[in-house]
Amino acid sequence: MCLCYAIKYLSSLLHMSPVLAGLFNFSVLVALQLVAARSSSSTGKGKNHEGSIKYGFSLVKGKANHPMEDYHVAKFAQIKDNELGLFAIYDGHLGDRVPAYLQKHLFTNILREEEFWEDPTLSISKAYESTDQEILSHSSDLGRGGSTAVTAILINGRRLWIANVGDSRAVLSRKGHALQMTTDHEPNMERGSIENRGGFVSNLPGDVPRVNGQLAVSRAFGDKSLKSHLRSDPDVQNADIDVDTEILILASDGLWKVMTNQDAVDIARRSKDPQKAAKQLTAEALKRDSKDDISCVVVKFR
Repeated sequence: MCLCYAIKYLSSLLHMSPVLAGLFNFSVLVALQLVAARSSSSTGKGKNHEGSIKYGFSLVKGKANHPMEDYHVAKFAQIKDNELGLFAIYDGHLGDRVPAYLQKHLFTNILREEEFWEDPTLSISKAYESTDQEILSHSSDLGRGGSTAVTAILINGRRLWIANVGDSRAVLSRKGHALQMTTDHEPNMERGSIENRGGFVSNLPGDVPRVNGQLAVSRAFGDKSLKSHLRSDPDVQNADIDVDTEILILASDGLWKVMTNQDAVDIARRSKDPQKAAKQLTAEALKRDSKDDISCVVVKFR
């Protein structure tokens, strides 16, 4: 039986029979759902309360011989009298436990900051750092891996805050022109900071620069063994959503390794449906022979 049908069947039995519900270990059902969610590909869509802003996402497992390590968030939430759009890509390495943790906790931690409504930039920065400390303190459970992050918070459809650590990227389209909203945190770019912390940047022939010969980004969540040489503080940008702002694209480096910002914008603009646009982006990255996991979220403002 297909896993998705098995889940539906078991769920229906639990709803129909309180006895079965008592006998069946609910954690098993949750585990089945998580396995299904981490399949080789995932896609979906949604919209805000008014239906004027729509999003779609697409995630595709890369060709590497390990489980999918990209996670995402794409949803609208009503908080107090405000509608928030919450969007993120988390690109894990050396396992998927850290990006899974970020998917569950990072936005919650940001919104718990007392100053969030008065100073989103400060709150985002504080929450990134405190979340990293949580991850490091649970390293025995979460493992030795880490994750990049790019997050976007849209407040009432009018103001956007974007933050990142690592090389997952956010790009806006304004009148068809690509505008990169994040900085790719590459080891060569932050060599001074790494060396001041006692680390080094390797530049071996045929390979990308790496922190201590291991990690290809200079900022990340987790990575306890390298943390003394890494940073987890984000770069934070904000932007007004005006009449010229068309599209927001968040994506992991599985997309950006094979595609320019303008390429991505041009592809995303071809379709009015953001889910279709996201699927076209991941398909094009595969066509261009991207080897990594590929994930993207597309938000359409018009």
